[in-house]
Amino acid sequence: METLKTKCLIIGSGPAGYTAGIYTSRANLNPIMVEGLQPGGQLITTTEIENFPGYVEGVTGPKMMEDLRAQAQRYGLHIISGEVGEVDFSSHPFKVKVTGSDYAIEAQTVIVSTGAGAKYLGLPDEQQYMGMGVSACATCDGFFFRGRPVAVVGGGDTACEEALYLANLASKVYMIVRKDYLRASKVMQKRVSENPKIEILYRTVTKGLFGNEVLEGAHVSTIGENGEAIDHDIAIDGFFLGIGHSPNTAFLNGALELDEGGYIRTFKGTSTSVPGVFAAGDVADPVYQQAISAAGMGCRAALDAERFLIEHEQ
Repeated sequence: METLKTKCLIIGSGPAGYTAGIYTSRANLNPIMVEGLQPGGQLITTTEIENFPGYVEGVTGPKMMEDLRAQAQRYGLHIISGEVGEVDFSSHPFKVKVTGSDYAIEAQTVIVSTGAGAKYLGLPDEQQYMGMGVSACATCDGFFFRGRPVAVVGGGDTACEEALYLANLASKVYMIVRKDYLRASKVMQKRVSENPKIEILYRTVTKGLFGNEVLEGAHVSTIGENGEAIDHDIAIDGFFLGIGHSPNTAFLNGALELDEGGYIRTFKGTSTSVPGVFAAGDVADPVYQQAISAAGMGCRAALDAERFLIEHEQ
């Protein structure tokens, strides 16, 4: 097995990883990136992005990731296809094995930017209409549904936040809630219930989606007062998942401290519980989860890694 050595290893791609790659390459750290099984991260499945600075006419997710990747490679980022299957942060230099390859990597610093995946209901229709009405990010895609009816699945704070955001854009917002109550905080419950554009469908589950090429509606089932299931359809152009995200941290196997939601806990910028290991993007950000904020964290992590190397003369 070939061992590659680097001053900075970046685990995961996407806006955070590629931005870290640009900064560490320009700092002559000769970084290596293991890009993961989905190079470019979640944005690869996003059809149109209009809120990332610099793209006046908007840009597709794949195109933006292609641009960021090319920019990082222009400055010398070495990208390895595959995913990290094992890490050893117990001693220095850090050691990493790449699954399905002949590579082992020794790194003076590591930036983890593996992102987080949206939770889905598991309906086959979700994939069919992905980017054609189905979304897991109201802030990203709500703009495309101005004046049109949409639905949000979920009853927690995330779903309420999505519904309130969409209510400023859409003609109507259905909240599809499995239970007979909202799990959200009292203040969020109040805001949702008082918004005239939001209709909450309690005791309701989504059975499927339908539409000719693009989403036109959802098949739902509501438990009535007598306990019977009432199947009906709602006409919607947008279907938003508001049931949370799952940070991609399983490969760490306890090597870093995580918060109660499974996100990497950071201290003093992007530092983690292991000195010399940094985290950037959605894998360490349960709050904002935007491409621009992930890119900013990638920049900060790169600068933090560079400072760490200078301070430790490595």
